[in-house]
Amino acid sequence: MPPLKHDIRALLSREKNPFFAHAEADYFLAERNGTVVGRIAAISNRLHNETHDDRVGFFGFFECEDDSATAHALFEAVAQWLSAKEHDVMRGPASFSVNDECGLLVEGFETPPTLMSPYNPPYYAALIEGAGFTPAKNMLMYCKGAPDGLTETPLPERLSRALTIITNRQKITLRPLNMDDFDNEIELVKRVYNQAWEKNWGFVPMTDAEIDHLAAQFKPVIVPDLVPFVEKDGEVIGFGLALPDFNVVFRSNRSGRMFPTALKLLWQLKTQRIHRLRILLLGIVPEFRGKGIDAVLYHWIWTKGHKHKMRWGEAGWILEDNAAMRQAADKVGFKPYKTYRMYDRAL
Repeated sequence: MPPLKHDIRALLSREKNPFFAHAEADYFLAERNGTVVGRIAAISNRLHNETHDDRVGFFGFFECEDDSATAHALFEAVAQWLSAKEHDVMRGPASFSVNDECGLLVEGFETPPTLMSPYNPPYYAALIEGAGFTPAKNMLMYCKGAPDGLTETPLPERLSRALTIITNRQKITLRPLNMDDFDNEIELVKRVYNQAWEKNWGFVPMTDAEIDHLAAQFKPVIVPDLVPFVEKDGEVIGFGLALPDFNVVFRSNRSGRMFPTALKLLWQLKTQRIHRLRILLLGIVPEFRGKGIDAVLYHWIWTKGHKHKMRWGEAGWILEDNAAMRQAADKVGFKPYKTYRMYDRAL
């Protein structure tokens, strides 16, 4: 499913993408007899290295024919570029970081790609592993609901009662995003985001400019009910972000052009014809983790999603060793159905 060319141009642009304020990248094509047969990006992210005190560089935007020689040439180009910048590990795929699309799909090819989730042919794993990479971390995608997105699947009443008890016990309140105060709401997101994810494997803090950039992209298509804030004593301690699965609309757009797809998307949003949702983010500041609040957020999004006729949802990714978040997803009926993998190779 081709992404929108407009979005990819902006993502790759060193002038438009605020990622490049703390990173650099070069792009490579593999050609045979004048025909492009592969592509890859070499990425050096200074903010990642400062955060983790390492010398890891990245590859991303990997696409390749089923040919080991082509893949080897692409990875060697990245290896040389990263080595010249004194990186000692090449990690990926990440386009550009864990805050963007990352990971190689290794399980779950029988289901369609969702919004902002990578998708690739099954043979990519053999190409990457054949080039000397070893698995670094698995990330799991969870789903819940009817595959057609049409059949209603409410949460059990006993579970709703249990989550109400958690809400009362923790003395928290939930509310949707206030679109009339959008700029200030984004400031609250900034305050919570880097606290909520700072201990995640591979986490890279997002700068204010990066969050502003994403917010501007999401603003026209946000459904406020699907962006809940958790408050305690008047302070925001967590939030979630879910979006309608726009791939339902993009699936018919083989050209990757913005129009008329954007108009069709806005019309389907207004008429509630997108029946699938994608939970992109769910985070709570450290001192309030392990208290069931994550399950309360899942419950809110699922219930509000039903209100907007979205009856299938995908949540993730969740790190394979993040037991707390996996348990929270399981409590409200989400089950793992796809696996993504990050790879490392020593330089």
